[in-house]
Amino acid sequence: MRLLRTKSEPERFLDNVGDSLAGLADGMTKGRLIRAGLIAGGVAALTAGSAAVSSLRRRMAEGDS
Repeated sequence: MRLLRTKSEPERFLDNVGDSLAGLADGMTKGRLIRAGLIAGGVAALTAGSAAVSSLRRRMAEGDS
């Protein structure tokens, strides 16, 4: 039996992330949070698209060799 329940590294990480997000949400309106989410989603989509294009170019270049 463990008297002191210490949290594992992933549990501590998730707690820290949750606390940080809660702190951010306190000072922001719902509209600003939605806008920030849309911007983050757009950046992620552009990054994924860029990686896909790079992968296709690399495959095409290997096929030409």
